[in-house]
Amino acid sequence: MWNLLTRSMEPSTNCGGSGIRFPWLPMVLLIGVLAVGIVTTARASGQDATPETVDEQVVAEAEVEVVAEDAAGDEVVETEEVEEVGAVDLGVGYALDNAILFFCAILVLAMQAGFAMVEIGLNAAKNAINVLAKNFMDLSLGAMLFFFVGFGLMYPGSYERDPELPEISPYVAFGGSGIYETVDPERTFSPQVDWFFQAVFAATAATIVSGAVAGRMKFTAYLVYSVLLTGFIYPISGYWKWGGGWLTQFGEFVDGGWTMGFQDFAGSAVVHAVGGFAGLAGAIFLGPRLGRYTSSGKSVAMPGHNVAFAAIGVFVLWVGWYGFNPGSQLAFQGTSDIDATVFIAVNTTLAAAAGAIVAMFVSWVLFAKPDLTMGLNGALGGLVGITACCDAFSNYWAIVIGAVAGALVVGGVLALDKLKIDDPVGAFPVHGLCGVWGCMALGILPNAHLESESTSLWIQFVGTASICAWSFVTMSIIFGVLKMAGMLRVNPEEEQAGLDISEHGMYAYPQDSAPGGAVSN
Repeated sequence: MWNLLTRSMEPSTNCGGSGIRFPWLPMVLLIGVLAVGIVTTARASGQDATPETVDEQVVAEAEVEVVAEDAAGDEVVETEEVEEVGAVDLGVGYALDNAILFFCAILVLAMQAGFAMVEIGLNAAKNAINVLAKNFMDLSLGAMLFFFVGFGLMYPGSYERDPELPEISPYVAFGGSGIYETVDPERTFSPQVDWFFQAVFAATAATIVSGAVAGRMKFTAYLVYSVLLTGFIYPISGYWKWGGGWLTQFGEFVDGGWTMGFQDFAGSAVVHAVGGFAGLAGAIFLGPRLGRYTSSGKSVAMPGHNVAFAAIGVFVLWVGWYGFNPGSQLAFQGTSDIDATVFIAVNTTLAAAAGAIVAMFVSWVLFAKPDLTMGLNGALGGLVGITACCDAFSNYWAIVIGAVAGALVVGGVLALDKLKIDDPVGAFPVHGLCGVWGCMALGILPNAHLESESTSLWIQFVGTASICAWSFVTMSIIFGVLKMAGMLRVNPEEEQAGLDISEHGMYAYPQDSAPGGAVSN
């Protein structure tokens, strides 16, 4: 019954009638990355001292010392019982910080469902399964790649290294594969929850692109993109800011730290602009969907098949953002910490609300009717804009940040339409333009970072431009190579039939497989 309802029984003929379309390139990339990670881990393990664990080594050294002293006839020395480092109780505060960060990571992970619903709702019914497959694999591939490669590239300083080695490069460095280990009794977080929180951020950056390339990109090409972005591109630029790279090294070096640096609290540029500019590159190289523009260049609207899905998706994303922004406070047990956390949550709420209102009313003025989809994207634009600066602006300025972001979304959608760049869900206006705005606002409007002179307009411009250019240029190269190899876009017949049946051999809705029951769009 499942096959009859959801899967086409006709073999694919896209590879000379063989019916087989094996995704060899993404599999080669994935296997290669995993192999490198496993080899790196094995070499690191081979360098570990014997006994195998730090605890056993400490015990062994203590026993050798006692035996030596007894043999020498020295007086008896009382030895303290060696306590296992991993068994040390770090207190309720440690447990609270880790529990809240874990919960915030779950909220961010749930944003994948929100992105999927927004994209499904704003696209044709015949591409729904393709959307779900892309979003699902963004998370799955992203988790694997970030485990073996990405985290080590983004946070190389978290791993133990030989002190005699040269200092870590501020541009690109690799600390190791897998999750780092620590025996520091004053640590704030478990390395496991630290990795988990960062991994779901990486998956978020990857899935932004899905909406911009919807309806015409080969699934194999998308997997190649997803592997490279989550495994390499996002972690490298993320290291520049959050891993202690060159974007944190401005001003003077005083007491072991730099006095100035690029500010991006939770990732307007590091996460969202990376995804937005990668999506712009993909949309440009793919070209518009069939029928999106007439031969004379006139724009033809292609409304989504279920705006209700899109609206529910935005609600899910809005809730998930309370893991994204407040969770980035990274400390919750003290009075000042929890005050900052809820302050960030309120700023996030106000910016989203202002973005939705402004986008809705601007569209009302321009189109004579209030456009719900513009309002939905306006809310997302406000959320993206405040992400960089939710800790630094007052509540009133947060409203301004969101309002400007809402206007930018509408302007960005219209600008792309004029340029004939087809972005079905508005991914670039929401994540690219509003991501840039959030970071630049820190150098323009009065806020805590400008008052403390920890950043400047120039520093914010350098950081924002560098991250956006890195994403756009690297992804343009990748999409360009895929296009030259004929691997980027499906053929017109497949696009017309829909990616659900042409790429996956399945229907999202049972009625589509019944004679006369297909959805026209």
